[in-house]
Amino acid sequence: MVFMGDRATLLETGRFVQRHARNAADEIIEAAGAVDETVDTTAEHETEAETEARHRRAAESGDAASMSVFGALLLRRGDLDGAEPYLRGATAEGDRAAANNLGVLLHQRGYPDEAAGWWRVAAVAGSAPAAHALGRHHRERGDEPGAEYWLRQSAEQGHALGAYALADLLEHRSDVGAERWLRAAAEQGHREAAYRLALSLERRATEPARGPHTYDTATGLRTAADGAAPAGEGAAAPKGGLTEAEQWFRQAAARGHRRAALHLGVLLEKRGELKEAGRWYLSSAKDGEAKAACALGFLLRDAGDEESAAVWWLRAAQDGDGNAANALGALHAARGEQQTAERWYRAAMDAGDVNGAYNLGLLCAAQERTAQAEQWYRRAAYAGHREAANALAVLLLQAGDAGGAEPWFSKAAEAGSVDAAFNLGILHAGRDDDRTALSWYERAAAAGHTEAALQVGIACLRDGDEQGAERHLRCAAGGGSAEAAFRLASVLDARRPAPGPPVLGAPREEKSECEEWYERAAQQGHRRAQVRVGMLAAGRGDVAEAARWYREAAEAGSRNGAFNLGLLLAREGGEREAALWWTRAAHAGHGRAALRLALLAARRGELTEGRRWCARAVELGPAEVAERAARLSEALHQELTA
Repeated sequence: MVFMGDRATLLETGRFVQRHARNAADEIIEAAGAVDETVDTTAEHETEAETEARHRRAAESGDAASMSVFGALLLRRGDLDGAEPYLRGATAEGDRAAANNLGVLLHQRGYPDEAAGWWRVAAVAGSAPAAHALGRHHRERGDEPGAEYWLRQSAEQGHALGAYALADLLEHRSDVGAERWLRAAAEQGHREAAYRLALSLERRATEPARGPHTYDTATGLRTAADGAAPAGEGAAAPKGGLTEAEQWFRQAAARGHRRAALHLGVLLEKRGELKEAGRWYLSSAKDGEAKAACALGFLLRDAGDEESAAVWWLRAAQDGDGNAANALGALHAARGEQQTAERWYRAAMDAGDVNGAYNLGLLCAAQERTAQAEQWYRRAAYAGHREAANALAVLLLQAGDAGGAEPWFSKAAEAGSVDAAFNLGILHAGRDDDRTALSWYERAAAAGHTEAALQVGIACLRDGDEQGAERHLRCAAGGGSAEAAFRLASVLDARRPAPGPPVLGAPREEKSECEEWYERAAQQGHRRAQVRVGMLAAGRGDVAEAARWYREAAEAGSRNGAFNLGLLLAREGGEREAALWWTRAAHAGHGRAALRLALLAARRGELTEGRRWCARAVELGPAEVAERAARLSEALHQELTA
């Protein structure tokens, strides 16, 4: 039997593809397009009905080509009974496309082995679609060598579905040749192939140079994660890999691939191109991708449109997206709508998002429902949520159960919780186990924990390691720690040479780095830093600036600030107000302030009051102040008894 050429590339996969292909929707659409191409357009201005009628007449007259085309049209329409005699007639005349589509029809009727027989006939005659269908049939039967043979036949003839199916088979076996066929299918417009090729390129471009790496190939959103294939040992990321990946994501997204549109949106958002990212998220979300709806919600919230964000989060949450349900919970919690927040956190948990249980714990803890908070923290912690494990440990520690807290701190720290590592440092420091405490502080500091870096810096200062102290204090101060900024300034201050005598007409000195760090700490309310900034300003002759900082420190409760402000006011002639600040300082335990008040009382002739302040100064010290106060008290006593 001699087969004619493929005048009509028909719907050879049809519902077979829909039922068995890995990404059925894409393949069905392409197959349907293939049927359209089979229509004879000899009469260019015919309507579809006229074309069909013409093929029907020719088929009934025995024309093999029209029997093939008309049978395919009926098959596409789902009229299997009507299509079968025409396809069998065309097959008997040697039409290989009809043989292939007869296989499709028989497969839909539930006769896969008979279908495979006709696919084999068509494939041997050179039909790439039939070779693809036959390859898929063999793979379903577990015959991978047979599947590879026929899929390769199809792919090498340029059949996009065959190339994609071959790539899928090779990728399943971790064969490096998979990418070549993904690329071949993608170049012919196969959108799923374009998407998977983009994922492959992105993985290779973003994974580290050595060993396997886990990378989020699904969303790149605020929660992670999906698996990624390992690169070769020591392999370098290819130049332009991400750029090429983006191009393939774009191609797939432009063809309606909703996950590609989502992923493209993620890439654009990371790059700061928020407007375009939003367009792709919107496209994906409208096609039913819940993760895209969730991502669009976050984008809108960040832009200040909380109401629109809630609409998309609601849509995503109703489609089972736990991240969106958590976002809705947080939104309602911030509005004080605790019951609604709790409902959405439970929905997140029901969707399999462990953050839901953790957030329920936070919600209960904020309402002082400690027992329930512990319950939810435990649930999340047992599911592997590291911050829930840390929160549970904190709760236990606050309840006095240090023994129960420590294992959870350890579990959280080993899982990567920086706060838990810091808390372990505090726990061991409380037991006077400074060595172990320092090791946990160092671990947390290495991960960027500000307070841990401060503790390591303090330990370095204690051990005389000034360079190490400076390094860690700089990290902590840069992270916003006022205490670290003050201690760093003190380290730098100690290195400054002693100031020489003032020179008349000399320009005012610029602020040193240490003064800048003092100021940073002072601006955050650090009282000792405020006093020190005031002293440095006074040293420069800037009385107004000095007074401002002394007053701020004094009003915050600093006795040194109150004393220094009193000195400044007294020098400027404001002795009455100075006495008020010295009184505040003396009552707070400042010995020199008490001595100043004693001297002030003596000058006014208030001898009894003077002796009272002398007694207070002797009590408070330091030694030199106590000695002077004792002498002054004796002198006042002699005056009183003279």
